[in-house]
Amino acid sequence: MTLSIGDKAPDFSLPGNGGKPINLSDYAGKKLVIFFYPKASTPGCTTEAIDFTANLATFEATGCSVIGASKDSVKRQDNFITKNDLGVRLVSDEDGAMLEAYGVWQEKKNYGKTYMGIVRSTFLIDEKGCISQIWDKVRVKGHVDAVLAAAQGI
Repeated sequence: MTLSIGDKAPDFSLPGNGGKPINLSDYAGKKLVIFFYPKASTPGCTTEAIDFTANLATFEATGCSVIGASKDSVKRQDNFITKNDLGVRLVSDEDGAMLEAYGVWQEKKNYGKTYMGIVRSTFLIDEKGCISQIWDKVRVKGHVDAVLAAAQGI
């Protein structure tokens, strides 16, 4: 499934850090950034999560929440948060249903090998639950600034 700007954001209900459930409906009437990352505690993913955490107060000042999502287990997400003092909430999508719904579980190629994995992507969802902006194949450097500018613009 390929999502487009203006589409209704796919619903989800998944375990978050600490095992507490996180649902799309928790953010009804609010703006939400969901950033999908390949693997907790890897260099790019760590930088991205730290950047979102560093800007969390600014996002929240615009009425926007931020969550991260990957296939990592709740335990691995909890370790990732503790190790890097992250302030963003993280969801664990071990079965990949949310990844599939958002279209970020894709075929990837690396060093001549083809495999399925998470394509680093970010979605900005507006107060009506519709996708306002999509960033796919994200480059981490400067990404959070671009997302923040978009969140301030809606």
